[in-house]
Amino acid sequence: MERIKRLFTIKTKFEAFLVIYALALGATERGAVYMHQYPGFGGQLLALACTGAVFMAGGKMLDAVDMQRALSR
Repeated sequence: MERIKRLFTIKTKFEAFLVIYALALGATERGAVYMHQYPGFGGQLLALACTGAVFMAGGKMLDAVDMQRALSR
């Protein structure tokens, strides 16, 4: 089970950036769908919320990688 768990663990900042990039691609696609489904201010607000969530999650991932590195020393 530990070997499988290691596959899904982000160990370096490079891996974190790859995950953040994938999240950003999905968020922008979802934001475009929201802007198409809900024209006007509501769709723009939902699209902004999608991209904002990526910024928050990305920051947490990068902080977690730094914290994990500091704890392992």
